[in-house]
Amino acid sequence: MGKEAEQARSEVRKLVFGKYEMGRVLGKGTFAKVYYGRELSSGESVAIKVIDKEQVRRQAGMMEQIKREIVVMRLVRHPNVVELREVMATKTRIFFVMEYVRGGELFARVARGRLPEDQARRYFHQLISAVDFCHSHGVFHRDLKPENLLLDRLGDLKISDFGLSALPEQLRHDGLLHTQCGTPAYVAPEVLRRRGYDGAKADLWSCGVILFVLLAGFLPFQDESLTQMYRKVLKAKYQIPPWFSGDARCLVSRLLVVNPDKRISIPSILQDPWFKKRSFRPPAIQISNLPQPPVPPAEEEETKPATPRFYNAFELISSMSFGFDLSGLFESQRTTGTVFTSLLPAATILERLEKIGRELGLAVMRTKPFRVRIEGTAEGRKRRLEVEAEVFEAAVGVAVVEFTNADGDSLEYANFCEQNIRSGLKDIVGTWQGNDEADSGYRGDRFTNK
Repeated sequence: MGKEAEQARSEVRKLVFGKYEMGRVLGKGTFAKVYYGRELSSGESVAIKVIDKEQVRRQAGMMEQIKREIVVMRLVRHPNVVELREVMATKTRIFFVMEYVRGGELFARVARGRLPEDQARRYFHQLISAVDFCHSHGVFHRDLKPENLLLDRLGDLKISDFGLSALPEQLRHDGLLHTQCGTPAYVAPEVLRRRGYDGAKADLWSCGVILFVLLAGFLPFQDESLTQMYRKVLKAKYQIPPWFSGDARCLVSRLLVVNPDKRISIPSILQDPWFKKRSFRPPAIQISNLPQPPVPPAEEEETKPATPRFYNAFELISSMSFGFDLSGLFESQRTTGTVFTSLLPAATILERLEKIGRELGLAVMRTKPFRVRIEGTAEGRKRRLEVEAEVFEAAVGVAVVEFTNADGDSLEYANFCEQNIRSGLKDIVGTWQGNDEADSGYRGDRFTNK
């Protein structure tokens, strides 16, 4: 009887590309449902967001929003940001496979009452660490609120839902964003005024509202009338409860400043007495494309020729292709000139990369058999520029080389790729991503890791 039950269960279970099993619904939206999932090979829990492509096509602007969300989630790989593991698609649906964060929303925790200052400070440290990382990569969330902050099994915070986020490409000629978006109670006054706003400063206002909520247990700006609530936001009219400590009161008042130019910045937050108290520190950033500690290979492996890692179809689509059936969803919005194909052997490509770095007077090191790190020798606008290049195998005799801004200012990284990398590699490049004629040579309606 048990065997029959197991067979019946396997017949009705939902499998995604034979790789993931989909279970119960975790949440619903207008265009998507999020399911609990399990990777069959490892048994690891994941969250699978399923988007109906036909519904998306009927809604103006949704295509761009989904494309942007994919690009953003690949850019912001940080311990306090929900990780996008994989994207797959059929003719009718798109599947986002994401890290499963089992602790639920921070909102549910706050709904039970205000937090002790030490606990609020821990969450705020992690929030600022993630927001700072996003901003350094040119990403502005624009909808920060406790409902979009999840808690993992260790109680660590994870930012989710980048559907309303913005990239530098969306800045107008005045260098500002102009789309009015966000959640009313958390939106910055300059966003409401519709005169253009700095996305980073608007995010920090939302962080200020979140900090207030954590410490107070209720919103600083609330009213039955939305119009009246907006008036309070525009004037920063709120009252700090008497149980706030003096330092907490001071930090909140420096965040909830109507004039964005006078609002506290992240470097100043890091030096704030309340923030520094108890010496809580954000976790060390562990990005998947940073080098891992070297592991001595086994003796028998030394004689085996190394081969590059396979460049899966999602990566290829999101970086190279303008000819896929899904191009409307997967065209890259990353900096032009960060991915290219080549017909040369991986070893030759790596030697050329190392030569370019040395000729520019930069520090060059081989961090993995097919990965090179190039480091600047002087501090840039924000920090020292560190660029990584990794060679992948896309098909037999076809290599894909991907550059990543491991650390440093986004503008300096873009200039380095454009002025130094492109010119130095022009004779070995088959196609750069972002060129209109780019076509990966792969076609079909299913894309997944191999």
